[in-house]
Amino acid sequence: MPSLQFRLNGAAIAVDVDPDQTLLDVLRSRLGVTGPHFGCGAGECGACHVMVDDRAMTSCDMPMWSVENKDVVTVEGLGTMQQPHPLQRAFIAEQAMQCGYCVSGILISAAALLKRNPSPTEAEVREALDRNLCRCGSHNRMVRAVLRAASEMAEP
Repeated sequence: MPSLQFRLNGAAIAVDVDPDQTLLDVLRSRLGVTGPHFGCGAGECGACHVMVDDRAMTSCDMPMWSVENKDVVTVEGLGTMQQPHPLQRAFIAEQAMQCGYCVSGILISAAALLKRNPSPTEAEVREALDRNLCRCGSHNRMVRAVLRAASEMAEP
C-alpha cells in the first residue's frame, strides 16, 4: 500500500492506505478522529463534512488519493476546550444543537463559509448549510449562531 501524505488539523500525516479508501474511514478507523460522522454514505447529508483546502467537502465518498498534499480540517481542528472557535461558542450560546450528530459537519460548513465570506447574510448562511441535514429541526438556531460568530469574528 502506498503512503499518502496530507495535513490533518495542521499536523503532517503520512498513512499507508489503499488510495481508494474513503477519507472518513481513514479518519475514524485509522487515525481516531471521530468528529466527522457516517450518515448516509452517499455524500448527501453533511454529517461527514471536513474542510479540504478551506472548502466543506463530504468525506464519506472522498477517496484518499484526492487529499494527498492537501489541508484537511475536522471539527477537532477548529478549536479546543480551552479556546473554542467563535462558531463553537456561538452554537453553545444559541443552543443550536440537540442530538449533536450533524453538528460537526455543520460547524465545518459554517467555518468554510466564514473563511470565504466573513460577513454573510442570513440567506448566504442558509445556502451554505443547505447540504447539511438536521433531523432535530435546529436550523434556525444554527443560522443565528453562524451570524453571531461572524459578528464576533468581525469585532476588533
